[in-house]
Amino acid sequence: MAINEEVYYEGGPHIGDVITNTLLAITVVCLPLTIGAIVRAIWLRYRITSRRITVEGGWMGRERSDVVYREIESVATVPRGLGLWGDMVLTLTDGSRLEMRSVPKFRELQDYINERIAEKKQPSSDSQKVSAKKQKS
Repeated sequence: MAINEEVYYEGGPHIGDVITNTLLAITVVCLPLTIGAIVRAIWLRYRITSRRITVEGGWMGRERSDVVYREIESVATVPRGLGLWGDMVLTLTDGSRLEMRSVPKFRELQDYINERIAEKKQPSSDSQKVSAKKQKS
């Protein structure tokens, strides 16, 4: 029996990141930024569901990171592109970090992720009943 997941967001980085960095390619100094933005646009994909966050990227999209919400300690965002997109860093309970660059609708996604984190950190009502019974005895 498969567990259903509702997809909240699925897609790649914001198109404004590629456009901005392509315009900056006029200067030779910003050429590495342009190449990075193009590579992200081609191979990087985000998927945020009701159960997990998946980031597929790396060279030719061969790397995949899956993080369930109970593993996330905190979420930090930094707006870019006049606030149209932003970078997001997920700090995990083991101290490692997952960076997500050029995320569209990053404020909405941050709120959604924080809601899921809060749900996972709240003990379920069944476990509260069991612990209350243990305290009475």
